[in-house]
Amino acid sequence: MSTDGAAAFLTAVSAAVRDAAGVPITRGTFTFDGGGTPEQYLTLPAQPIVSVDAAAIDGVSVTDYKLIDGRLWRRLGWSHSCEPSVITVTQTCGLETVPADIVDLVCSLVGLAMANAEDGGYSSRGDLTQLRIDDYSEGYNSSASGRLAGVIELPDATRNRLRARFGSAAGFVGFR
Repeated sequence: MSTDGAAAFLTAVSAAVRDAAGVPITRGTFTFDGGGTPEQYLTLPAQPIVSVDAAAIDGVSVTDYKLIDGRLWRRLGWSHSCEPSVITVTQTCGLETVPADIVDLVCSLVGLAMANAEDGGYSSRGDLTQLRIDDYSEGYNSSASGRLAGVIELPDATRNRLRARFGSAAGFVGFR
């Protein structure tokens, strides 16, 4: 397996884990867009928050906010009128060191993907449901609903655990 192939698997698995968690996990600066309300508190999607670098309501910069317990407080709320507003927040968030169990999860999935790619069975190995050695036999899941898109697809239980542990980006449209 080439270094480029391993790097591609690492990128794909890391993205899948971040997607399942609903937040970036690793430390970085991200810009989030979402809907504003007249409420004074705005819950920020990615935790833990290190700092808020900028905030804007409908493209107009605001500086009269305070970061309190992972939420932004602003006396006048998070809209310029009673109509919906678009809030843009640039924040530095995430963990400085990724927890060992998350690193292990990513490495395990990358190793599985690499092993399957080396064996030439990357496209079908995720469908193997049984293997019998005596009088050799293999069984594959042939239903479309049970088939995995690839070996790096995270099981629902793992996705749920990551989402519960790291929170979610609910309330914001996305990050860039």
